[in-house]
Amino acid sequence: MSRTSPHEHLRRTELSRRGLLKTAGGLTAAVALGGATVATAAHAAPATFTHPGMLHNAGDINRAKVRVAAGTDPWLSGWNRLTANSHSQSTWTNRATATIIRGGDGQNYSLLYNDIAAAYQNALRWKVGGTEANAVCAANILNAWSSTLTSVTGNADRFLAAGLYGWQFANACELMRDYSGFNLAAAQQMLANVFYPLNNSFLTNHNDACITNYWANWDLCNMASILAIGILNEDSAKYDQAVSYFKSGAGNGSIAHAVPYLYTDSDGYALGQWQESGRDQGHTVLGMGQMGAICEMAWNQGDDLYSYDSRRFMKAAQYVAKYNSGSDVPFTTYTWGTGQSCAQSSQTVVSSASRGQIRPVWAMLHFHYNRRIGLDDKYISAMYYNLVAPEGGGGDYGTDSGGYDQLGFGTLMYAK
Repeated sequence: MSRTSPHEHLRRTELSRRGLLKTAGGLTAAVALGGATVATAAHAAPATFTHPGMLHNAGDINRAKVRVAAGTDPWLSGWNRLTANSHSQSTWTNRATATIIRGGDGQNYSLLYNDIAAAYQNALRWKVGGTEANAVCAANILNAWSSTLTSVTGNADRFLAAGLYGWQFANACELMRDYSGFNLAAAQQMLANVFYPLNNSFLTNHNDACITNYWANWDLCNMASILAIGILNEDSAKYDQAVSYFKSGAGNGSIAHAVPYLYTDSDGYALGQWQESGRDQGHTVLGMGQMGAICEMAWNQGDDLYSYDSRRFMKAAQYVAKYNSGSDVPFTTYTWGTGQSCAQSSQTVVSSASRGQIRPVWAMLHFHYNRRIGLDDKYISAMYYNLVAPEGGGGDYGTDSGGYDQLGFGTLMYAK
């Protein structure tokens, strides 16, 4: 049994995402609800989609623009990380290709994740700095891929590619959707025809494997892609599919399966064991970024998944941050079925492999839980301020695919 941490009562404010008063610049006013968790009767898509409304809303963009222009930290430090990144330069040349392969022979998926990072980072430079050259570069990258890419293939890893690069591509498109040189319709069609079928196939069939065979991140990236495509394309059915799976999906990415065990530590903080914690910490921290992206995108459309099931995700993020910043955490033996036969496998201890790995996922979580809704996020805060800040993005955390699993730059875009 888990009890509510006393620290969560310090400055508790719950936000009902739909029905908030909207103020100028996309900023929102909080509604105090006496600590009661807001439950949504149905996970219906918004009647009107908000744009921009994925990882960043209009308020985020305006705040970054104003703070950077004023030379104010930490936004300026975040901006400096962005402009120093080689992917952020308006001279980037896309390498769009018809077929992307991840897993097996002929892998070439680095072409896509590098170009997505470049498109996203150039789009951010345009949105925050107003430089037309960066807008042209971002639009050219997205237009080239939208008109060229026809298939994502490979071994089972093709589903990772479809998930990760689907939601990331859609996010770059969302930033560029009001730019005249960007072909939004082509991007919408490509994402729906190339990425969504793989996303849907994985969540529906799990590559014909035992339902517990694939780690949480496989579900999460495909959920994120469906959610992002739903928002970009204003497709309510896709949006609802992703939110419904988050809440009650059969696989390991749904919230109760991704966070199977709950605890309270000796200091009274609520913790949640992550599904991949016995595997390694690199993939565990990746999970914070994938679920965080889902929660942030839903938040910007009026759904508070961050707080769903008594803030179960926050408990997981606190657990992961506590362990990766050097403290011990409890662990319950995790047992699951593997392969097609569901042969049993177990993990008996939390894995120390890649412990303390730095990924740009913590700013989003800290500035939501601590600054947006006023909760004591001791371990998330420590992870962010002591080990990560200011956050960079693709190209700053290694050259392999793991360095591009998150779009990053959370200090610039989320600091409050």
